[in-house]
Amino acid sequence: MQKDSLWQAVLGEIELSVSRGNFLTWFKSTQLLSHDDTTVTVGVPNVFIKQQLERKYNDLISVTLAKNGLNPITIEYKISPLSTTTRAPQFDEPIFVTTTNQEPAGSGAVRASTNNSFSHSYRQGINERYTFDNFIVGAGNELAFAACQSIAQLPGNKYNPLFLYGGVGIGKTHLIQAVGNAISKQNPAAKVLYISTEQFVQEFVDALRFRKTADFASYYRTADVLIVDDIQFIAGKEKMQEEFFHTFNALHQGNRQIIISSDKPPKEIATLEERLRSRFAWGMSIDMQNPDFETRCAIVQTKAQEHDMVLPTDVVEYLATNVQTNIRELEGALNQLLAFCEMRALEPSLEIVSSLLGVSKTRPKHLSAKQIIERTARHFQIPMEEIMGPKRDKDIVVPRQIAMYMLRSELHLSFPKIARELGRKDHTTAIHSVEKIEKESREDAGLRHTLSEIKERLYA
Repeated sequence: MQKDSLWQAVLGEIELSVSRGNFLTWFKSTQLLSHDDTTVTVGVPNVFIKQQLERKYNDLISVTLAKNGLNPITIEYKISPLSTTTRAPQFDEPIFVTTTNQEPAGSGAVRASTNNSFSHSYRQGINERYTFDNFIVGAGNELAFAACQSIAQLPGNKYNPLFLYGGVGIGKTHLIQAVGNAISKQNPAAKVLYISTEQFVQEFVDALRFRKTADFASYYRTADVLIVDDIQFIAGKEKMQEEFFHTFNALHQGNRQIIISSDKPPKEIATLEERLRSRFAWGMSIDMQNPDFETRCAIVQTKAQEHDMVLPTDVVEYLATNVQTNIRELEGALNQLLAFCEMRALEPSLEIVSSLLGVSKTRPKHLSAKQIIERTARHFQIPMEEIMGPKRDKDIVVPRQIAMYMLRSELHLSFPKIARELGRKDHTTAIHSVEKIEKESREDAGLRHTLSEIKERLYA
């Protein structure tokens, strides 16, 4: 099996196990240099990443290698010049450098000059792989896709800001970076900045520490396009929110495009200042939903083709059926299958994929009615006894109706069975509850987000 394919499969699984910031910092720039029956050698760009992988992530890497057919006695980490595409933080040196002309999107590079602008030694550029052409459009994301294409043609003129929100692993990051890539291709001179909120906050903290806040502000407020991922992590950080407020105002006043992603709508981000909440709603807010079955099938087929592989229809449908809430997990399951088959020179089949993946992590067969009711009660912070009790208070009735809907949608229980599970005698209550939640979820983005959160925690 090719080393690159194997290591990409390993990285795909690791990305699901660690935070996005940790993956980008410690894993993204690594590569598999060699492997045999006893030793695996991993190339890393510097000593800091080498030490972190040895001390903190060695067990995770070992377990993930085993899942993909390698069981080395030892894992060696070797500093390799070929791994230096991304530089990790140099914790023992100042992290501010000066930059000249804006680097092309996707380079993530840093250059020294006499111009006194601000940059950071571990900022991540836009990933050039994320384009509109390889984004799979379905019912849950077609509005977001259309809005992003419109912005790419006339940035700053339409839908400013654009605020995309939805659950994890549904393509928000891909789509917002696709806008940046399209704008940069159309206008290479445009200053297009992409940054995760985690990195944005870290840069601001460092700017305060090294008294470089003016450079920090100047860098971001002169952007033509600012793309900020996972803005929910700004909640509760008062100084950071104030700085972002002024950056937002400066860009918006200059008709510069702002694109933001989050796991929830602005009104549901706790401890977010009201002035930011209102500004996030100025332009267009779009709820990106989980991909439907047909879209998941298309994603599996497209990703398989990228590996020069055509999968049988029953294998595609098995993956799409068993991994339903997260595109990253779907891609991880596919990578695991392809790596396993390539290692053993096998053709992917339904028998192999079912035995390899077993019961999907996101759709466990042992899920019970009690677990669904308990998770729903916990989400709303009410005792399970009350959700199953006789109380008719609104703060009890709505969670009870949602629990009934979940029992119907996830376990396909009959209405009499649902009523019994919730301690009701009349099954017409269950019918009314399920129909009510079905109808309201089509119109209420907040309710859809609640249902999605409960499902994600059920299948975590």
